[in-house]
Amino acid sequence: MKIGLLASDPNLYSNQRILEAGESRGHEMHFLNIRHCYMKLDATNPEIHYRGGRILNDLDAVIPRIRPSQTFYGCALTRQFEALKIFTLNSASAISQSRDKLFSLQLLLQNGLEIPTTGFANSPLDTSDLIKMVGGSPLIVKLLEGTQGKGVVLTETKKAAESVINAFKSLHANILVQEFVKEANGKDIRCFVIDGKVVASIQREAAPGEFRANLHQGGTASVVKVTPEEKRIAIKAAKTMNLKVAGVDIIRSAKGPLLLEINSSPGLEGIESATNKDVAGKMIAAIEKHVGWKTER
Repeated sequence: MKIGLLASDPNLYSNQRILEAGESRGHEMHFLNIRHCYMKLDATNPEIHYRGGRILNDLDAVIPRIRPSQTFYGCALTRQFEALKIFTLNSASAISQSRDKLFSLQLLLQNGLEIPTTGFANSPLDTSDLIKMVGGSPLIVKLLEGTQGKGVVLTETKKAAESVINAFKSLHANILVQEFVKEANGKDIRCFVIDGKVVASIQREAAPGEFRANLHQGGTASVVKVTPEEKRIAIKAAKTMNLKVAGVDIIRSAKGPLLLEINSSPGLEGIESATNKDVAGKMIAAIEKHVGWKTER
């Protein structure tokens, strides 16, 4: 097959591994820089071109790995590939809704998945009641547009919470206010879901003096045995968001596992290094299954 990897940086571990995994399974892999793609919207002859004039209409499948800053254009390209009947490992609509943290939390709740108590408001005048609504301080303040642990602040007191919330509001930033689950002890679980199955799981632990378990914030990863309930939550979350590939983050609380968030372009380095599993190969295998590719493997 001809498989395109739609992303930004060919040197990232995740992108290199996906290209290697596809080639090792006998496929023709093409790295497609999002910024170098452009499209022709036409009722009879729609096309996607790559810098230099190459036409990409002959691809069999595309793996979108879109940075948050390129969500709009990356999803537009993914929709165009879908219109050309080229299989995409995650759809544009699934990626787009997963990037809207507030909407995704609402969708997950509607489907019976529990999250930490969360508040959202438009006006700084509602700050005091907003804090009270999620159980008071300490609490987490999250920028809706934040990723990899950036834009996430732990406020220890009510006064600190009010200051942070009002500061973000003065910048017209959209924020979520969320209860702080102290008993999680700076740990969370990342379940990597591919095609409705949890293929690998790790526990991420925050660095000393840090509360965010994200590996980009200095956290460490280790193998963890997830419970059947945690697996069920991860699979249901991916299905709810219509994602064939998803990184689902869960924390263990006194009232049971709680869903933190869901990522449509989860990184591979931490989970492959900790578990020694070929997660990239499983992504390629999912494409083979959906496209109906016959392989000797």
